[in-house]
Parts: sequence; structure tokens; C-alpha cells
Amino acid sequence: MGFVARKSFKVMPGVRMTVSKSGISASAGVPGARISKSTSGRTTRTVGVPGTGIYHTQSSSSGRSSSQTRRGAGTATAPVAQATKPGFLAPKWEKELYKAVTSSRFEELPRIAQTYPEAAVVAATLEGLLAMEGGDSDRALEVCRWAWANGGELDDHPFTRKYLGSSEVTVTVARGVSATLPISRDALGLALAELEQSAGNLEAAVAVVEQLDPSPVAALSLCELYGAQGQHDAVVDVTNGLRNEDDPTALLLALRGVALRELGHLTAAREAFKEALKSKSRDAAIRHFALVGRARTYLAENKRSMAKKDLERVLGEDANYPGVQELLVGIQARALDNVWGSRALVASEGSRPPGSRQL
Repeated sequence: MGFVARKSFKVMPGVRMTVSKSGISASAGVPGARISKSTSGRTTRTVGVPGTGIYHTQSSSSGRSSSQTRRGAGTATAPVAQATKPGFLAPKWEKELYKAVTSSRFEELPRIAQTYPEAAVVAATLEGLLAMEGGDSDRALEVCRWAWANGGELDDHPFTRKYLGSSEVTVTVARGVSATLPISRDALGLALAELEQSAGNLEAAVAVVEQLDPSPVAALSLCELYGAQGQHDAVVDVTNGLRNEDDPTALLLALRGVALRELGHLTAAREAFKEALKSKSRDAAIRHFALVGRARTYLAENKRSMAKKDLERVLGEDANYPGVQELLVGIQARALDNVWGSRALVASEGSRPPGSRQL
């Protein structure tokens, strides 16, 4: 892959994954989600605050452009209300929540949630995601737990449908894998699972993800959580019957190979990696992950030459892939140890009287 920064590919309708040298991420949304245009021709766009990952709205009479900060996994964007505004007869809770969102007066969210039951779920969700963005994990965990328990179908809430169509949240779903989703129950669930995992509550995190709608993102999150718990057999169960049909299934098959290796099923692990590597059209980052995983399996079988071959294939395409150089140095060191050990044995054998035996 050389030094290409990133490559995107389709996961399923409305969902895309992005692969870069720094890791694999997933995103969901619709084209132009960050830009909306009113009937008067006025364009509303989102603009990032440098270094914070928080966005606000900016309007202009013409032009379509947007900018955003680079964000790490486990962050949430500030909610971005669409161009639609509450009507004159709109309920008070709707007007106050809209004003808090559009004017970035997020400190008002707890009061709104406590004052207006109709707004509580949305206000609590936004507060929790923003607390997560701000690094207040304790508050984020508390509020997101409440929102998850009381939220129902957040996607169907009238405020979400009318005003939050272009808002997104980005959370970690696995090592090197993040998901960027519209404000929704699935986004809240993934955020809560990340917070529970960070707090060491792995069982609670698993319980949340198991309630999400089946998707590649949910499957990846489950595989990460099961792996962190040492439940490698559960990873195998999640990935049973998979075939290499696209990039996401190739990545899941590679994770299956890792789980099988950890269970000691080395032949089965190699078969999983073989399936993950079956198509040369899969993204380079996924192929590299599978090749390194298979190399480690070969090393567990003491097949150093096969492991070296896979590692050198990765090295030839990405000289900076984490851990590859170290593994190759280790293989070389073991080979030298064997050479010097063999020479010492020959020298020892040559020093013995003819016909003597080593006891």
C-alpha cells in the first residue's frame, strides 16, 4: 500500500469503512450529511473547532464546503441541527433543546432533561456523548447508562428525525477499528459499550452490544470484547460460516484466525487466515493483518520459514507495519541460535573417543 493515506470501501448500503496506515475505521451516514440546504437556497455546513473534535454550524448564501478536525476513536461530535427550525406552535421543550444545540449551550442539557420528560432521552444522550468527547468518562458513563435504559428507539424520536440528521458520534469498536454513526440507539450502544469496557466492565459492555442490530460493526465490537475476556470460542461462534465476500468479512475471518490460534487449533487458524487472504482485491491493511496473524500461527508451529515469507510480504508493501521488524529479528536470532547450537554439537561429537556414547 506504500504511503497512501487511506482508502474507503462500501460495507453495506449507507455504511462505509475506511482503512489507513494508522488503523481501520468504519463510518455510516449519507452523502452530504454535513451540509444541508434550505428552500431559500441558504447552505448550512459544519465546521470543526481545531483540536477538539467538536463541530458547530455555519451558514452562507452560496457555496458548499466543510471542514472537520481529525478525531481519535471514542469521541463524539457536537450535535449539528439541520436548517429546519421549530415552528411558532412547537412545544417549549423542543424550542429550548433546539436553542441549546444550535447555540452550543450544552451546559443546559441536564436542566432540559430534568425539566421536560419529552426531551429527557435526547438531552441525556447528547450530554453523555459530549461528556465522552470532553474526557469526563464518569459522567458520560452515568448518563449514557440512563439513556440506554430509558431511550427506546432514539432514532424515531421526533427531535432526532427533525434536527439531528447530520450529527455523528465516533466510538471505538475494536483495536484499530472505529465507527462513525448518526445519532441513534446503535451509536449510543456502541458508545456505552466503549465506556463500560474502559471502566473494566466487560460483561456489561458485551450485554449492550448483544442488543444491537446485527451488523459488521456490531460483530467487530463483539469479537473485540469476547477476545478481551478470553472468550475466543465466542469469537469463533460469531464468525462461524463466514466466507470472504468483501472487506468486512475478510477482517472478521482474520479475527477468527486469531481466536482459533489462541485456542490452540493451529490448523483451523491457518484455514481461517487462508480464507481471509483468498482474494487479492481485499484492502492492503486487512491483508497485512491476516498475514501477520498467519505468521504468528506458523511460529507457534515452529514453521519459521513460512512465517518469514508472510512477514516479508507485509514488509515489502509496508515497511512500517507494527511488529513485523521485531518478529523477523526474532526469527533470525533463533536461526542463528540453531546454527551455533548445531556447530557446538558437532564439535562435542568430534571430541569423543570413537565408539563412545553420550549419556
